[in-house]
Amino acid sequence: MLPEIVARAGAEGAVVVEAPPGAGKTTRVPRALLEAGWGERGEVWVLEPRRIAARLAATRVAAERGERVGDTVGYAVRFDEVAGPRTRLRFLTEGLFLRRLLADPQLHGVAAVVLDELHERHIATDMALAWLAELRGGPRPDLTVVAMSATLEAEPVRAFLAGGSEGRGAALVRSAGRLFDVGVEHLSTPDARPLADQVAGAVRRLAREESTGDILVFLPGAGEIRRAQEALAARAGLADFLVLPLHGEMPLEEQARAIRPADRRKIVLATNVAESSVTIEGVVAVVDAGLARVATHSPWTGLPALTLAKVSRASATQRAGRAGRTRPGRALRLYTAHDFAERPAHDLPEIARADLAEARLALGALGVGDPDALVWLDPPPAAAWGAARDLLGELGALDGDGGLTAIGRRMAGLPVHPRLARLIVEAEARGALEAGCLAAALVSERDIRASTRATFASGGGHGGGPGVPDAIEIADLVDSFRSAAAERFRPDVLRRLELDRRAVDEVARTERALLSAARAARGAPRPARAADDETPLRLAVLAAFPDRVARRRPGQPEVALLASGGSAAIGRGGPADWLVAVDVEERKRGQRSTGVQIRLSSAIEPDWLIELGAARIEEVDRRTFNAASGWVERTTGLRYGALALDESTGPAPTDEETARLLADAAVAGGLDKLPGGDAVPDLLARLAFARGAAPDAGLPALGAEDLAGLLRVACQGCRSLGELGDLGGLLLGGLPLDAARALATLAPERVTIGSGRAVPVHYPADAPPWIESRLQDFFGARAGPSVAGGRVPLTLHLLAPNGRAVQVTRDLARFWTEHYPALRRELGRRYPKHAWPEDGATARPPPPSARRR
Repeated sequence: MLPEIVARAGAEGAVVVEAPPGAGKTTRVPRALLEAGWGERGEVWVLEPRRIAARLAATRVAAERGERVGDTVGYAVRFDEVAGPRTRLRFLTEGLFLRRLLADPQLHGVAAVVLDELHERHIATDMALAWLAELRGGPRPDLTVVAMSATLEAEPVRAFLAGGSEGRGAALVRSAGRLFDVGVEHLSTPDARPLADQVAGAVRRLAREESTGDILVFLPGAGEIRRAQEALAARAGLADFLVLPLHGEMPLEEQARAIRPADRRKIVLATNVAESSVTIEGVVAVVDAGLARVATHSPWTGLPALTLAKVSRASATQRAGRAGRTRPGRALRLYTAHDFAERPAHDLPEIARADLAEARLALGALGVGDPDALVWLDPPPAAAWGAARDLLGELGALDGDGGLTAIGRRMAGLPVHPRLARLIVEAEARGALEAGCLAAALVSERDIRASTRATFASGGGHGGGPGVPDAIEIADLVDSFRSAAAERFRPDVLRRLELDRRAVDEVARTERALLSAARAARGAPRPARAADDETPLRLAVLAAFPDRVARRRPGQPEVALLASGGSAAIGRGGPADWLVAVDVEERKRGQRSTGVQIRLSSAIEPDWLIELGAARIEEVDRRTFNAASGWVERTTGLRYGALALDESTGPAPTDEETARLLADAAVAGGLDKLPGGDAVPDLLARLAFARGAAPDAGLPALGAEDLAGLLRVACQGCRSLGELGDLGGLLLGGLPLDAARALATLAPERVTIGSGRAVPVHYPADAPPWIESRLQDFFGARAGPSVAGGRVPLTLHLLAPNGRAVQVTRDLARFWTEHYPALRRELGRRYPKHAWPEDGATARPPPPSARRR
């Protein structure tokens, strides 16, 4: 297909190449462009998603041309470049391409850009594609763009590239390839054994059943590869095999050794780098764990992270295809067919699931503040773009119009996440550039402590529980690294300091590169170096993580309260009360979360927040009801997020707000618990009866809100519930004067009966109002009292001397004639000391004083 690809690239200016893994896209197409004349017009750049692919591809193409890498063919990856003045074909990572784009947005001297493995759809891939389409439709119509993929739906990409040019189109070239049949086997049921044991069992079975050829095992990461190596070493029957790891953290020579042919059969334990980026000759069988480390971002730090996830069906198919390049092959999947069917067809583009802060900063440096200013294959989600804008604004990288500030421009020139770039810029401004670059390298790379084997930004390698270490200070890591550096990283010194050699080397390389980048991008005079860089470093960490401030809980120092809300375990740690929680890890017991633990921190002084966190400081003036004391209290001071900086609490002033809070607390706690509160139900019952008896009287309904309003009036001038008087009387006094008079007339609290006694009137909601008293108190009366202006006679409960009702009536005259004679005889026998005259209607009632005696 190469002649057609070259011809269509020359005619159309853009080509989408779709070909299966192992077809030669990475090494053959760029070389064909170079030798077809593009190298005479400028350089041919090949964008790779991984460093390992860029290095190995450049090495392979250079060897095929009989050259050393770095001559005509070179590579450039993060902190490592092998190229020279004669280089015309350059393999580089997508991230580094964006960095170079900042220095030269129009790509002067570049004749063609090849996007390899486009189906992986990293953020950098989509940004590069969008910018290249912009260049083709504007200042660089001569720029050739070739997009290559093994599994991506190619037609949408072709249409996208065709729409981004004036007068030129885009071609689609497909190569079906020659893939042999691959027999795929799934587990019948899920295997609960550790993954390393599953891999060892599957490999041993294939080694026994396949007499020739190599075995390729797909595992999610370096840790799983290491454990699989140990499990294979313990299995008999594999002595004739060469077991080789393949992942991005290995030196280039070890990576090349895993790929090139060997003098005996190989078992290659690889990450998904072997899925498409590199091709291993001689593979006849594949073992697929079905897992990968997927690029995302830490929800806590916002830094790039790798999380464990199931691969898509497309990725699983591509992995299996690695066994069918030279003959029929086999693929053993360590998961069930049902699991495979439930997986998504394709992986979600990274732009739809990852943090966009770095992309937003890079586009800002290119003069693009609005994502709609570019045409995207898939536009970035508005919510994620807004979150990136908010973070950059808080870091001081954006001005009010969304453009880059001076700090933002400095940050854009540094090849790290914007948070770490802000750390370096702030450290440099305070005379601690070296310490800032070292701290940024320590956070961005693997933990240098040999006991952890973790990466801070990725959430680490610990799952919580007793083995979780205490939080470590960034300053302590800096000191440990410097101690090792002072002794030239001797092995005995690294063992004494308990540092991992490979992690230390990675941090040292990253630190040197960051220092070089910071010095090259310096636009202002170099500030004086601080005599002690620990305080400037801590200030720089605060500038980079202003939203991660925490404070140890008083009386419980192993727990830190977070400015963002909630709390986290911090272990025994150091003595600092205030700190920045740079990295926090979720702790789990099985599948259940048991909280979060701070793993990496930096001590700060609360006074620093006034300078570097002013946007998050707010003045506090709030009032709350203290249920224990019964008082309304006022708290004033300053807060940083959810943390108190300086607060004082005392009695609240007696005003409307205090009365409202006091009334709300009284209602919530129950009115019956307040002094005189037991009279409130009776008052409400009287009002309900009076409103029903005289709808035109203008009496209030006194619903919940009306009652609360009256209660607020009653609470005027009070600061505590204890200061309230008789609640029933206060509520009654809060009624308008006309309403209070009408209530007293229509529904009096008490009425006077014939004996002269005043008895309370009861107003039930579902029955007529009633009173009760001794039967003798009604002697001499032919009718009982009434309410509602005489319109509603009261129901009378006539009581025996023992206080029990012997008759209930509303017709007293009839009672005397029909019921009293029989009751007189019975009550006279039971209570002979009491007077029982023959005619109750004419008898004289006993005086009230007799009742009192």
